[in-house]
Parts: sequence; C-alpha cells; structure tokens
Amino acid sequence: MYLTFFGLNEKPFAITPDPRYLYLSERHAEALAHLLYGINEAGGFVQLTGEVGTGKTTIVRSLLAQTPKNAEIALILNPRMTAPEFLLTICEELGIGVPDAACGSLKDLVDILSDYLLRAHARGKRVVLVVDEAQNLSPDVLEQVRLLTNLETNTQKLLQIILIGQPELRELLSRNELRQLAQRITGRYHLNPLSHDETVAYVRHRLRVAGATSDIFAPAALNEAFRLSHGVPRVINVICDRALLGAYSLDRHRVTTNLVRAAAAEVFGRRCTPHWLPWALTAGIAVLLGIATVTLWNLQPWSTRSGAARLSRGEAAFTGAAPAAVTPAPAPHLAELLAQHAAETDTDSAFARLLALWGAKYQANSTDPCSQATQQGLECVIERGSFGQLRLYNRPAPARVTRWCSPRSTTSRRASSSAAHAALASASCRTSGWAISSCCGGRPARR
Repeated sequence: MYLTFFGLNEKPFAITPDPRYLYLSERHAEALAHLLYGINEAGGFVQLTGEVGTGKTTIVRSLLAQTPKNAEIALILNPRMTAPEFLLTICEELGIGVPDAACGSLKDLVDILSDYLLRAHARGKRVVLVVDEAQNLSPDVLEQVRLLTNLETNTQKLLQIILIGQPELRELLSRNELRQLAQRITGRYHLNPLSHDETVAYVRHRLRVAGATSDIFAPAALNEAFRLSHGVPRVINVICDRALLGAYSLDRHRVTTNLVRAAAAEVFGRRCTPHWLPWALTAGIAVLLGIATVTLWNLQPWSTRSGAARLSRGEAAFTGAAPAAVTPAPAPHLAELLAQHAAETDTDSAFARLLALWGAKYQANSTDPCSQATQQGLECVIERGSFGQLRLYNRPAPARVTRWCSPRSTTSRRASSSAAHAALASASCRTSGWAISSCCGGRPARR
C-alpha cells in the first residue's frame, strides 16, 4: 500500500525469514559462524539459543543458502512428535524411501537411516540434521537423537546435529537424565537482542534492501523504536511496518517519534508513554514536595519560636509597646552565693547531703566521713587536684574552693562537675585563680 509512496520495491519489514534481509550484526555473524562450523567440522551437537524473535530462523535460512556442495541437510521445523515420527521425518527430508512395514518400527527406521549414512560417507557427503524449535523435543525423542550420534566410523560421526531453540532448550538439556546428550554438545551460542547502534543500522539496512534512497525514519524515531522494541528484530519489524503505514495515511514522507509511539501502541495494545515522562513526573513530585516542605517550615504551627512570636505580638497589642529584646540577668558573684547559702556550706552539711544521695546516713561529730561511707557499703576517694580532674569523675562530691584575689572563703557543698563549673564561671575571678580539693578535706593546692 505504501511502497510507491516511499519509493520502495517491496515491504522492508516483513516478518518472514528472508535471508536477503539478514543483517549480520556482531551477534548474528557469530551465530552463523557457529552453524557453519557445525556443518564443516565433524563432531556431535551444536546448540544455538536465543529469545523469541531474535532472528534464529532467519539465520537458519541463510545457512541453507550457504550450504556446501558436499553437505546434505535435513531441516525439521516442528519437532513436536514421537520418536518413530521423528526418524521418519528425517528420512523424508533426506529423500530416503521407507517401506510401509517399517514406518512404525524404531529398529527398521534406524537401520535404514544407518545404511544411508554409510553410503553417503562413502561418497564423501556430510549429512547434517537441523532441528528448529528444539525446546519442544520430548526427552524420549532427545534420547533417540543422542543414539543417532552413535552412528559413526572409526574417524568421524556420520550425522551432525544442530539444535536451535529458545532459552528453554538450555534448561531442558541441563536435566540429569540428559547429561549424556549435554556432554556431546561441542558448540554453544546464545543470540542476544540488538544494541542501540545495531538497531539503527538494522532498520536502515532493511530499507536499503527494499529500495529506499533516503532516510525515511528520523534519528529520534529510530531511538524510540529501539526503546520500545528492546532490540528484538521481530518487534522492530512490526513496529516499523505500522509506522510506515501511519506516515502514509497522514501523507508524511518522514516517520517521526510520535508515529513510532502510535504504531507501538497498536502492536502492544496499550498506550506507550514518552521516555521522558517518568522523569518529568519524578521531577514534578520532587518540586511539589520541596514547595510543601518550605511552606510548612515557614508556617511552623508546632514551633516554640512561632508560639513565642505570637505571644509577644499579643502582649504588644495589650500593653501598646513591644520589648526590643530580653536581656538575661547577670550571674551572681561567688560572695553573694556564699552569703545566700551560708547555712549549707559547712563540712557536716555537705557530707550529710552527699551520703543521702547514695541512701546512706551521716552522723556529725562522729568518725570521719569516709569511714562512715565504708561502713555502709560505699567507697570513698580523697584526692587533691584541679577542676578538670573533678569533671573526669562526673560524680557529686564536696569540694573546698579557695579564692586567691580576696581573703580566703571556704565552702563545702554538694556539686556535680557541671555545678562546680557554674560556680567557678560566676565568680569575680577567673578559673585559673582557684584551687579545688575534693572529698574529705586537706589544704587546697595552689596552681
């Protein structure tokens, strides 16, 4: 229908396995080389596998077109049959006459086939059996195929067998009961789909064979054809054929990305989205989430700062004036603290509070505090040192603090490392002007 419109001699994307349209990519060239090796070299089995539509049958047709003159090929396209039917089909492909009485006998069929193979070998002929769709072979037929490779002379096999099938063939031959057959496979090759560059070259190759003199498909359309077909030649053919028909119906001499996508939708029966759409959706969702996050962060209905701000605004409206800033009260001097807690800074009060923290009792004017602590199951440490050493213990302890820049003032009070640090920081003199003696007394050491 569209041949004259595009200046083509024939349909470039027919799904029939025409050897003239075989594009020898690196993978297909290697696959064909494996099959030619199986014909020209004596051995057991050659296995070729590939996904559906990757061009296995087209390679077989090309192989038949390149058959050497000294080779006879028996091609079986539908191997789903019984063992006697399989042997009878081989004889028919080779042109061997079979009596009616021998059609149902495995022994008679094997004898007839063996006699023919010996005579072909004597004439310098090589007999090759090619089985397409070999994944459909039953285990019984595969065992019979293996037995056929026992037909041999002292120097070479009389029958070379090439098995071509889908990846299920590899799983079939990996069974334990077929390990004898698997060991006789001398060559294996798996045919993968085309790459991006090979897909572009494949489409242009078929168009040139069909008589095209210009690039009918735009580069972006070829990229889309690869993305939607995943490099499978049969799928490429179907999509490109429908795209040419769509361009013809719209009176366009150039196939675009939209036409390829519409053709793929007709082939797959579902809508095909542009390749950038998932990325655009992801980016859009990310932008919306970012906007929502920023908005919620600015609102902060749960924030203390926001509540304080609203409270300040309310107070300002009530009083008529808003405070500029809240100034913290100055820390009291050490002398003021000592004056406020004069009744609690003696030694007996300090040790009474310390032992009470550990659930023990302290008796004033009795034995020394450490002895009382030991009698009640506690341990006592008496040391002289600096404030940093006291912080390392991180335990409450009575401490005697001496101030160097005024007459001596002494306190013995409960203090954790953080509390002692607060007392020192609030003093009128710097920390370097103080000495600390923890626990049970002793004169403070100067630093």
